[in-house]
Amino acid sequence: MAHDRDALWASGYDETVEVNQRALIDKVLARYSGEFTVFRELLQNSDDAQSSAVEIYFETEEYLRRKNNKDAMQPEDGVGFPDLKATPVFQWTFRNNGIVFRDEDWNRLRKIAEGNPDEEKIGAFGVGFYSLFSVTEEPFVISGGHGMQFYWKDKTGDQLLVRRGDLPSKNALQPNPWTTFEMTLREQGPVPQPFDLTRFLASSITFMVHIRSVSVFIDSHRLAHLTKSPGVPRELELPKVLKKSSGSGLMSVKSVQSAATRIQAHVMHAVYALGTEKPLILTVEEPPKVSQGGFFSSLLSTFTSHHQPVLAKPLPQPQVNRDPTGVYTSSVTLTMFNADVDVKLDKKLQSELHRSTKKNPPNHLNYSLIYTGKDEYNVSLDEEKSQPVSSGSVFQGLRADLNGAGQAHVFIGHATGQTTGIGGHMTSRFIPTVERESIDLVDRNVAIWNRELLYVGGYLCRAAYEMELENIRMLWNEASNSTNTNGFHPDPQLRDWLRDRFLHVLKFFTFHVSTPSSDVARFLEAAFFGCSTLPLKVLSTTGVRDASDVRAPDPMFSSFLKYLPVLPDPILLSASLAIRTLQSKGLITNITFSDVLAQLRQHPLNEDELVACLKWLVGQQDPTHDATRARTELLNATILSLGSGKDAKPIPLSMVQYFIHQRMIPLDGPLPDSLMPLSVTKHFTQEQLRSFGWREFLILDWIQHIFRPDVMNADPAQDVTRSSEWAERVLTVLARTWPSLSKESHEKIKTMFIQKSCIPTSSGLYKPQLAYFPSANIFNDLPVVTFTSGGALKGNMEKLLSFIGVRKHVDLQVVFDRMVKTGDWTISDLITHLVTIQSMLTPDEITKLQMTSAFSKEGENALPGKKSRYRASDLYEPSITNRQLGLPIIDWGEKTKWRSSSEEAKLLHRLGLRKSPPLDLTVKLCVSSEPDIRSAAFKYLIDSIPSRYPDYRCEKFGHVAFIPAVDNFGPCMGTPDEVFASHQWKVLGFSVVEDAFRDIAVSKLGLKEHPPATRIVALLEKTSPQDQNVARRWFEILAGRVADFSSSQLSIISGLPIVPTQVEPGSQALRWLSPSQCYLGGASKGQFHSKLFVFVDFGPSANSFLSACGSKQEPSVEEVASILVADPRKFYDLAGGYENYLVELRNLAVNARLLSTGALARMKVSPILLSFRRQRKSRKESNKALDIDEDDWELLHDLRKPLDVVIADDTNAYQMFGESIYTAPQEDLVENFYAILGSKRLSAVVKEDYRVTSEMKHNKSAADTRALLLERLPLFLHEHTHTRTKVSLSWLSNQDNFKVRVFGKLTVVKSLSFGDNTLKREQDASAVAKRSGHGPIELWLSGSTQVDMYEVATSLCRLLFETVKVNDALLFMTILSTDLKALKRRGYNVDKILRQQNDRKLVEAARGSFTSIPVPDPRMSQSLKSETRSLSPSHRTKVPGGWDTSPPKAVASKPGFPPAPAPPLITAPPVPPPKPSTPDAPPQHTVGNEDVGRHPVIPNIVNNTLQNIRRKIPGFNSSSEDALTLSQGSQNPRTPPTVTPQSNIRSNVAMAIKGCRPEEGKLVHNRREMQTIKESLDEGYCDISGHVAELDHIGVMGTMKIFIARDVPEPRTFVTRKHDSLARFIHIVTPLANIYSLPMTALHIFYDLEGGLIAFNRNGSLFLNYRFFEAWHDQDVKNGNINQAYISWYFTLAHEIAHNLVQPHNSEHEFYFSALCEAHIEKFTQLLSQ
Repeated sequence: MAHDRDALWASGYDETVEVNQRALIDKVLARYSGEFTVFRELLQNSDDAQSSAVEIYFETEEYLRRKNNKDAMQPEDGVGFPDLKATPVFQWTFRNNGIVFRDEDWNRLRKIAEGNPDEEKIGAFGVGFYSLFSVTEEPFVISGGHGMQFYWKDKTGDQLLVRRGDLPSKNALQPNPWTTFEMTLREQGPVPQPFDLTRFLASSITFMVHIRSVSVFIDSHRLAHLTKSPGVPRELELPKVLKKSSGSGLMSVKSVQSAATRIQAHVMHAVYALGTEKPLILTVEEPPKVSQGGFFSSLLSTFTSHHQPVLAKPLPQPQVNRDPTGVYTSSVTLTMFNADVDVKLDKKLQSELHRSTKKNPPNHLNYSLIYTGKDEYNVSLDEEKSQPVSSGSVFQGLRADLNGAGQAHVFIGHATGQTTGIGGHMTSRFIPTVERESIDLVDRNVAIWNRELLYVGGYLCRAAYEMELENIRMLWNEASNSTNTNGFHPDPQLRDWLRDRFLHVLKFFTFHVSTPSSDVARFLEAAFFGCSTLPLKVLSTTGVRDASDVRAPDPMFSSFLKYLPVLPDPILLSASLAIRTLQSKGLITNITFSDVLAQLRQHPLNEDELVACLKWLVGQQDPTHDATRARTELLNATILSLGSGKDAKPIPLSMVQYFIHQRMIPLDGPLPDSLMPLSVTKHFTQEQLRSFGWREFLILDWIQHIFRPDVMNADPAQDVTRSSEWAERVLTVLARTWPSLSKESHEKIKTMFIQKSCIPTSSGLYKPQLAYFPSANIFNDLPVVTFTSGGALKGNMEKLLSFIGVRKHVDLQVVFDRMVKTGDWTISDLITHLVTIQSMLTPDEITKLQMTSAFSKEGENALPGKKSRYRASDLYEPSITNRQLGLPIIDWGEKTKWRSSSEEAKLLHRLGLRKSPPLDLTVKLCVSSEPDIRSAAFKYLIDSIPSRYPDYRCEKFGHVAFIPAVDNFGPCMGTPDEVFASHQWKVLGFSVVEDAFRDIAVSKLGLKEHPPATRIVALLEKTSPQDQNVARRWFEILAGRVADFSSSQLSIISGLPIVPTQVEPGSQALRWLSPSQCYLGGASKGQFHSKLFVFVDFGPSANSFLSACGSKQEPSVEEVASILVADPRKFYDLAGGYENYLVELRNLAVNARLLSTGALARMKVSPILLSFRRQRKSRKESNKALDIDEDDWELLHDLRKPLDVVIADDTNAYQMFGESIYTAPQEDLVENFYAILGSKRLSAVVKEDYRVTSEMKHNKSAADTRALLLERLPLFLHEHTHTRTKVSLSWLSNQDNFKVRVFGKLTVVKSLSFGDNTLKREQDASAVAKRSGHGPIELWLSGSTQVDMYEVATSLCRLLFETVKVNDALLFMTILSTDLKALKRRGYNVDKILRQQNDRKLVEAARGSFTSIPVPDPRMSQSLKSETRSLSPSHRTKVPGGWDTSPPKAVASKPGFPPAPAPPLITAPPVPPPKPSTPDAPPQHTVGNEDVGRHPVIPNIVNNTLQNIRRKIPGFNSSSEDALTLSQGSQNPRTPPTVTPQSNIRSNVAMAIKGCRPEEGKLVHNRREMQTIKESLDEGYCDISGHVAELDHIGVMGTMKIFIARDVPEPRTFVTRKHDSLARFIHIVTPLANIYSLPMTALHIFYDLEGGLIAFNRNGSLFLNYRFFEAWHDQDVKNGNINQAYISWYFTLAHEIAHNLVQPHNSEHEFYFSALCEAHIEKFTQLLSQ
């Protein structure tokens, strides 16, 4: 590349770059989108030229013609005021009185994009002047007597030219001070929007530095005249907390000045008449929503609603006909804040900015902000209303934008399209975009400059805000101090005025979204809040405060937090956006609990305020906070001020404990200081008062208070021990509330009263226990209760006095002393007296009567006064039943008849007299030695259950033998644990209840129907059945109770000798074996096994018990192997010969997988294998004769160890050494079993060597033989399908890989080295094949004898195949030695095979010329093979030697299933040519024969399936993918196969689903019918080659059966342990089954401990492995993430359902798997979206 560039510079030539100037200017003008662009640019240029006055003329063609005439300046007689809407303007003229153009100015004027390099000038890009071309084609500039005319070459060309020169006016005596721009319009039109232009000029003049006057004319009529009068700047003192510079330090604010600027406008009515109506913009605010939740969650909802400005049109003013030339004068006064800024830039930034703007950045600049104060704003609104028309004021663009309507703009000399986002305009030396419509924040370096300026803008806004807030603060404080309100609130009128002033400044500096760049307002806001180290100040209800100290208002607190500074409600309503901003920045927060505490600690509350505070506290019910702790803190902080002035009494709420609710407590008596006044508590419910931690001041509390010594000593008149009146009043109050008091309160009151002499009596104040009721006054000297008020002692008063101890009767001891001991009264007399006073007896007296031995027993005859006395509880009432039971009866006498319902009987029962014996006594009587009592007691017990003895439980009397029972020895008495209700257990020796009580044995006595399993096991451990008949009965009984036994108990029984069996068949002698040693079914069932094992048969019922105890139906393979190893010879003899013995060996071979490792190890060293050795029948023949007839041999069999037996896999070697070795029976099954046990193959112990004579080179027979082999070998390989070849046919075809050599003589030497035998045999041969390592295969032929094709076939087969069968050599020999025509007659498809071979050779030869080969769809590789192997349907008939073109066996075996459809072929990507074959290289497989679906890994199954679905969508693949190219080299295009209809596919899918069925078996054996096929050598995740052990059915969850492998520990508790996880698995599978319309009974869950089996299909029953769900998905499903589990098991189910149609994992299975997924994908996606 560098060489080319040098050559270009050496020999090339230069050309100029051409610019289409017209197109360039048009493109520049296209970027100017604002209105009045021409005037905007000319105004800016005029200000840069330090002009003080600007005039704009709109001149008509007629006016210009008159103006150019000499009389042009004469009065216009008859010329009226033109119609501004219709009069066409011919030319615009703009002139200013600034500095006239210098030479450099004239030079820059004609250059585009050069710009003004003066850093003090606004112009930067040098394209502003060219805005004139938007209205004119040839602008004309006049300045200082010099002129420049712009014109286009050839008028319509694209080249812009200028003509420059001096004008006649240059030599005038009075030089013209005006610089004029004349623009002859491209198209004439009326004056452009006069009113809007006037507004534009009013806004533009505001920030102009030099311009003070602007006039607008039409012809000679002045339409508008604007003048600006700036005031004297005033230096402002900047707050020290404001940071004058941002972190970068590029710009620093030195000072801030403020000045008032007045702009006056004189505007014709004609201009107002054409004004565009621009109504005011008001804002509709919503009141803030106060939170309805608890205080601790949120006190004020966040202001989140955004309010859009709503246009509010002013009322239309009436039409008034005014003189259009009349002039309306208006003015506006603005406050201008100016910041002087120093600029310090590094050199790099300076150079970058110079590159962008073509001028150096200034070292000093100004930043200005227009602020309209509240008063000025109101004046402008009033003036707006007085405007002559509804178009509004020309100054409306300068009024403060308080509602975020986007009327405040950034000025860069003049207004740009960029809004500020606040209420006022601002200007500075911003660098704009080229079209000057917005600030450039895109260019990296320019953006740094503009962002620094925006920081200064935010700083200036904050300074103006802070100074305004300082003025408000001073006014507020002065007014508050003057109103003598403790500095809290000023006069309401002044307060409202200050609040409105603050609201104005707050709304003015509210940052709305700026346009077009929202970053402008964002940077300004960031600087506004970030330039100060102190929080923003706001006006609150208590004055100007830091915003962080002010809270959002909440009406809940206004009634008691009167000193807390909060935002006034009008501010909250009218400035919601600003408040939301402050809240979002954390400056203004809601009222917090800490605020409440702080206020309550500083200011005590009066009663009304406290009530409001407590009511608020009651309303706070937020369970997310510690309400108890918060309530405690609040009560501790609150102080109640009772009274006013000096009499005010402070009560801290932390001392309050009680509140009064009952009005019966005298309020004029002594009350505690911890009692809250009733004036406060009456406003609350008791529940609310209790929530404060207070409790009700109860009567008990009052009694305890007035009984305190300090209270009693304080006033004798209120001492219950000194004032009878006060004591009576206390008793009266207490009696009124007595029924409502609790027993505990009664006791406490009683305790206090009995210690005080407080009962008024006839003898003075007495203690209660020493005073008597008037009714007990049987003696005249008793102190009787007497009240001074004369109140009666009845009702509650009587109950009160009686409870506290006032006596109603004389002491019983007196009665006993005077009456009983004298013998004057009988027991009935005593009881009769007690009945009369029993209502007055106290509990203590009743207890004393119960404990007194005052009663005699019936039947004792003794002298009066000498009788034994008993307590009432020691005796029984005189009833017949009690007498029959022999119980002690009370001596009632004969004077009065006993009645159980009499008052006397009731009193005795109360004193303890027994009606009937207790339960334990009745049971004890049942075992009495007296038969009558025992019988009566048992009958009484039965009759009394459950009426008298509802709590009877037989377990309580398990040690008492009170049950009448019968055992094998006759009647007896037994305990409830020993006796059972069912009489069948008597046979086993258990006690059973007597027949008379059998019906009630269980229902009343609670006896068990059957003995527990532990008792039965204990019995069997001690006792065995006497004979087989008894055993049958025992086992039949126990069969019904199998469920009662645990697994451990059944295991114990399985080892107990309880099964009687005959010692010898037909013998009477018995032996007892354990159930585990017996097998069920009788001796005839076991046949041969019955000679080795014990078979018993006690009938179906008894056998079921033995089966549960471990007896098996037949011996296991492990047990047979153990018997065999123990004594092989005996086993052989019992088998009856080698044939039956061989049958047993076959059985062991079939079930070899069930043998344990230990059993196999023992078998490997035991002489258990049946083997054969050849032996000549006669010894007459010579030893060297090896070709003896088979009939001349006899076979000797013997049992030998596996290492002593050889597997005869070499027929020739066996012929040589058969008489010297023992060989295994020649059956594949048996030979494989022998190999497992360690037997060697004959080919492994026989070594072969060759001896040859000289080689016969160039022998024709060698070439002929090689050609014959290569010709016939394809026929043989096609028929040979049971194993694969070591080398490929193409490899053999190579001359260097397969050689045939001929020698004179060929001798084979075979050596046997096995055990003690070392033999050697020699034999002449006609052909042998050999190969050294991975070298070429050589076939050696004998030239002296005829070549035996059998020897050729045998020797080659050993080198071609891993394993060789005898039939292989015979088949190969037949194909080699038979003519092709004969082979064809026998059914071999000779022509087709040979033609196929030739075609393949042609393809391989031409492979180098192609870059890609057609590849069938990998999913249908199997089906495509059948399609591509035949060219027409006529060749599909299966013939010997041909290819099988029928559908796969798995489908063909199911009637009604159509063959798998073949999808269209697609073109595969280019395939590199195959590498050259090497002798040791693995066989190369073509793409067409490869099964790409052999590794269905679960994580990729979704992608694979979706890819398959994508391939099947019609039209999805490109046309190139649908092309079909024959891979066989045929020149004729092949007709594409017919596409199977979708209806057939759907039918097959439905059949697959209907083929699913439930598993009925309890034991699931491994599936063995699926054979490994070459199309699926590597099976997928459901391959049975990774089989799980046998599965046992252990339970059901819902409708799904659960199976586990036998090696899983604790199978009985598996479902319980995994219950929740299994439920989640079923929850995932159930909706998937519904998607496929599968019955849930067809799904099963299994669990194993190892292996890769995720799921399998067993004859239509689908089994899903829970182990994989638990590992992969269970935790996700538990956490709620179920989609991944759905996806995985959705495709797993589809995979297994497809096996109902196709068993192997081939392309056909893949097709139906994809079809199933497609058919149900919509329902599945709906499931995922739920």
